[in-house]
Amino acid sequence: MFGRPGTALPELCTDLAKAVIRLDSRASTKSYRAIVDRLPQADQPELTAALAPLVPALEQVALGNGGMLATLVAGLIEQGADPLPVLPVLVDRLATGLELAAQFGVLADKLGNEVTAPTSADEYRDLRERLVRAAPSAGLSVEEAGEITQAWFTVKDWIPSLLLPLQQKPARQALPQRERLTAATAGMTPHADDAAWLYGLLEVLDDEPLLVLHRPTKQAYDLTISGVGDNFQLHTLLAATLIGPASRGLLPGTPPEAAWVASATEGELSPPSPIHGQFYLADATGETIWNEGRPADIPLLGDHRVVVLDPPPYERSWNIGRTYPLMKPEVTLNRVLPAAEAFEWASRVSPAS
Repeated sequence: MFGRPGTALPELCTDLAKAVIRLDSRASTKSYRAIVDRLPQADQPELTAALAPLVPALEQVALGNGGMLATLVAGLIEQGADPLPVLPVLVDRLATGLELAAQFGVLADKLGNEVTAPTSADEYRDLRERLVRAAPSAGLSVEEAGEITQAWFTVKDWIPSLLLPLQQKPARQALPQRERLTAATAGMTPHADDAAWLYGLLEVLDDEPLLVLHRPTKQAYDLTISGVGDNFQLHTLLAATLIGPASRGLLPGTPPEAAWVASATEGELSPPSPIHGQFYLADATGETIWNEGRPADIPLLGDHRVVVLDPPPYERSWNIGRTYPLMKPEVTLNRVLPAAEAFEWASRVSPAS
């Protein structure tokens, strides 16, 4: 049946899952190739329906053998599959793998020489023998030491399966075990490049109230933001949203170039000319809001994160409009605050430090 013309993705993915569960590498490879061949013809409903049959295999496959499966899931999502059916199992497997991998340092200290991933049967046997000798002194069983080592070398292969879906707002909002996954990811950010990107997505705010004060004009604005990856992007989008006609209660200044706004939303990541900052951003305590940070870093004042806009003390520019290419940001101006309400908010914030 493998690769038979017209076979739909759900059936092919069912065959792949069964092959993975029974550890049939030959059948797995054939099914995988048939799925890749079918992808260009599949529409969104077929792509989505293909994910559910993969769940049992995602649950049961050894972490070290699941990289190909996780990559396939990421590919289906990139092509248009709704990620919600596989989010729970991906989060659980990845969080477990990251938690195990974070324990590798203690074990590595007991192993002595530098530990590298085995590339042959002889190297695997050598590593296995070293684990057997080192596990008791690390307070671990041999089985636990093996799981930790496997996770250290292979969990990174699972991370891309969540990098794609978490650039979609519905997936971020539906994400289970967020606190556990965030903690596990934070522990591995020094050791796996993709872990840092995943951690950034886990910190993204959605439907978050934002109170913006413009100190020179004493005007204030109530906004809602979603899907903003860092404060460089936030800086550009605040300028695009708030600079405009005084008749509408907006701020004086030169609006950002269209190419800058496009790079901060859905256009090319790098505009033809560098993006220039129009403001100096401070929080309610007077501390600088660094462009390198994230909106989640901005402290709350009551139930709102507060951004205070001052004139920039020096010119600053950057070349990349957004951190996550597939994440669509939302910055909505809900209302311009009346003067009395703006004054009340302004009285609660500290001068810029």
